[in-house]
Amino acid sequence: MKRFSFSLQLLTGLAAGVALGFAARIWDVTWLAETLNRVGQIFVQLLKLAVPPLVFTAVLVSVANLRNVNGAARLAVKTLMWFLITAAVSVALAIGLGLLIDPGRGVTLDTGAARAPEHAGTWLDFVTGILPTNVVTAFTEVNVLQIVFLGAVLGAAALAAGEKAEPALALARSVLELVQKALWWVIRLAPIGTAGLIGKAVSTYGWDLLAPLAKFSAGVYAGCLLVLLAVYPVLLAVWGKVSPVRFFRNAWPAIELAFVSRSSVGTLPLTQRVTVERNGVDPDYASFAVPFGATTKMDGCASVYPALAAIFVAQVFGVPLGLGDYLLIAFVSVVGSAATAGLTGATVMLTLMLSTLGLPLEGVGLLLAIDPILDMMRTATNVAGQMVVPVLVARSEGRLDTAVFDAPPQPLDDTAGRTRVPQPAAA
Repeated sequence: MKRFSFSLQLLTGLAAGVALGFAARIWDVTWLAETLNRVGQIFVQLLKLAVPPLVFTAVLVSVANLRNVNGAARLAVKTLMWFLITAAVSVALAIGLGLLIDPGRGVTLDTGAARAPEHAGTWLDFVTGILPTNVVTAFTEVNVLQIVFLGAVLGAAALAAGEKAEPALALARSVLELVQKALWWVIRLAPIGTAGLIGKAVSTYGWDLLAPLAKFSAGVYAGCLLVLLAVYPVLLAVWGKVSPVRFFRNAWPAIELAFVSRSSVGTLPLTQRVTVERNGVDPDYASFAVPFGATTKMDGCASVYPALAAIFVAQVFGVPLGLGDYLLIAFVSVVGSAATAGLTGATVMLTLMLSTLGLPLEGVGLLLAIDPILDMMRTATNVAGQMVVPVLVARSEGRLDTAVFDAPPQPLDDTAGRTRVPQPAAA
């Protein structure tokens, strides 16, 4: 297997999964469909198992080492600014696309059979998504935003404690090294996990569910592709002064894994590694920007999808939308994405959008059937954006190693990896 690049192995797993999924669906091979489902589930579980200790220790150690990083506050502000800018551009494109294609016009669905979700997203989710009720729950529920919060608080406390905190920091650095080593063993199983995940999706859903909602589904994919292939390349070329082609060449393994796994959190370890090793972002900065982006930077789930879905639901239920409503869609998309952290992703974001606009929450029920198919493209867009912003900020701050960025992609096949753990300054 080492003779084949990691990307080629992922593509092979993707092709095998599609073939096995169609075989299970066409010939009704129940045991094959169940096997694909279990393989995919186990792979995602293994990824999520390692995410809490990875994020917690990486953030804790990085915050504690801010004494060695010049302009830390400026980096954080620039990162947040680019998150907001890219979200605003993404939702503007989605609204324009929605007005152009009218995704719900002429669609006849049984709206009476649709059910409102049991939990509707509210603005209180923004606060509860950040503040944990207790430490254990944040880790057992894999609430990455809460874990980042805890790591940042303890890292700040270590900064204030000075030398007295050094034993705890030494332990955190050791745990981080161990988790990274074990996690790469899991990621090396990604070709097998990819076959299981995509095979399960094909065997379960096929293409049947897309027929009645074809225009809406195509709109979501088109909107995400516009962000991926138009917005991001322009930002990288004009503001980042780097090659978009090289960026996507470097970032492809993480984008591909995000597409099949449908999980920004599950892809986080590979996203961080690609950001540092292939795109040349400073590891001290990447340890902040990537975990933070994995919880709040969701151009696919929080900008493109809810904007198109709101227009779709309004048209299906015959509710007219005015200029004020479209401005409200943009506002909710830009500001409200953090409300999805630790919850059910795009579903909560959609309920937040519909409830804010006063649209029927039953509209969520109309879209749940095709959500897994749409979630693939949404998550790939999310993860791409989570790598674009660190590159832009690092470039502007002189923290981008252009030699690494422009070099042939760093192989991801070695088990040791090259992601540097932030170390304390020499005495």
